[in-house]
Amino acid sequence: MSNTRPNVLLITTDQQRGDCLGLDPDGPDCLQTPNLDWIGRSGTHFRRGYAECPSCIPARRGLMTGTAPAANGAVGYRGAQWDPPHTLAGELSKAGYQTEMIGKLHLNPPRKRYGFDHIQLADATRGNNNDYVAWLQQYHRRNDIDPGMAHGVSANGWVGRPHHLPEEQMHTFWCIDRALDFLRKRDPTAPFFLNISFIDPHPPLTPPLHYYQRYIERELPPPIVGDWAPEFEGEQKGLDPNAWEICLDDYDMQCARAAYYGMINFIDDQIGRLIQSAGGLRDCFVIFTSDHGEMLGDHNLYRKTWPYEASARVPFLMRAPARWGYPKETVCESPVGLQDIMPTILDAARIEIPDTCTGKSLLPILRGETERVRDCLHGEHSGCYAYKHGNHYLTDGAHKYIWYSQTGQEHLFNLLEDPHETRDLARSSEAESLLTPWRDRLIEFLRDRPEGFTDGTKLIAGQRHDALLPDYQPDAAYPYL
Repeated sequence: MSNTRPNVLLITTDQQRGDCLGLDPDGPDCLQTPNLDWIGRSGTHFRRGYAECPSCIPARRGLMTGTAPAANGAVGYRGAQWDPPHTLAGELSKAGYQTEMIGKLHLNPPRKRYGFDHIQLADATRGNNNDYVAWLQQYHRRNDIDPGMAHGVSANGWVGRPHHLPEEQMHTFWCIDRALDFLRKRDPTAPFFLNISFIDPHPPLTPPLHYYQRYIERELPPPIVGDWAPEFEGEQKGLDPNAWEICLDDYDMQCARAAYYGMINFIDDQIGRLIQSAGGLRDCFVIFTSDHGEMLGDHNLYRKTWPYEASARVPFLMRAPARWGYPKETVCESPVGLQDIMPTILDAARIEIPDTCTGKSLLPILRGETERVRDCLHGEHSGCYAYKHGNHYLTDGAHKYIWYSQTGQEHLFNLLEDPHETRDLARSSEAESLLTPWRDRLIEFLRDRPEGFTDGTKLIAGQRHDALLPDYQPDAAYPYL
């Protein structure tokens, strides 16, 4: 490794499934992501990358501080005040990096920089205190707060249609424009940390017209429905556009999926614009990931917060600078999480990793020295759409165990043989012998938690499972791991 600290580019999307990459063998064959595929092929593709708490705010807390949900106090979706002692951008800035954030940060309080030298903030495509919306208002000479949402589609829904704005006025394009401007005007004497954070492919499912047409006219894979999934008598109408349990008719689902894939394709092309303008990013340490996935109708479910692969697994790509000579075309099948990004970047920059980090540096995997940094990854999410949905999951990369904290319902899936989680081994004749070792593992993860999920010998359903830990304080570091 060179003595020169690397420039660091962290690209994040919002609500992108881990299988929605062209190079992922479990994903849709129709999806075009050539630039993201190149980042993965020229570095390491972590196929078992997860959001430990799969919704926007808690996932981003973990990414920005290198912490598991119980270590930062947020185990569900809630916009609480937060003042962490160490952040990724803060540690880099203290070490002399020029740190810039463009796009969605989605942390509280709004406009707090969390260690970034400068932010160009756009947490949504509507609302006040939003740099993208302000630019769009000026562009169109309109003062309404939602010129980017004039299409009328829900920001959490399943309706798919083309966007009413041309692509050069959309959030994804705006982010890349500003990233290129930053790279042109940055301090050439300091290394940079640039975080580009897209809102897409989070709903509204409204890609530019060209990208919608590319997929609406193709045969797209239908939703996958497991033997355990909630059942419906038939297709439904009159649904809440924000519904999370759905059974759409074939055409409505085609529209949703065409729009979702089109948005990802649009993101990829814009990343291609960045790569071409930035000399191929040869001198950058590049990371690409998402805050969580999207059920997209699989198992008759939609949106996020679920512990299933479509919701919890995310794209996870890392590419070291070419001069480091790291192996290429590496695929890692062991579990990694968003909490691992901060310690990995700090390790790459030769900056001391704070004791508050629970994540692991992934550089040993990138260098080919090991195949895993942990035996098992724990994730969770408190009930969001309904309190009964509170859940915990464990995965070793080969299997996944799920326990619903309020109902006691369990799932066990063999991810190697059944990557889409269609067959629940908890329903098999061998269920008890298969589940017991996984229950014991989860008991160890939850042993010291204040909610009382376990007495040390068994899991106890029905305990309080709220978005914030019972003793939450905005500046506290929690030991419940």
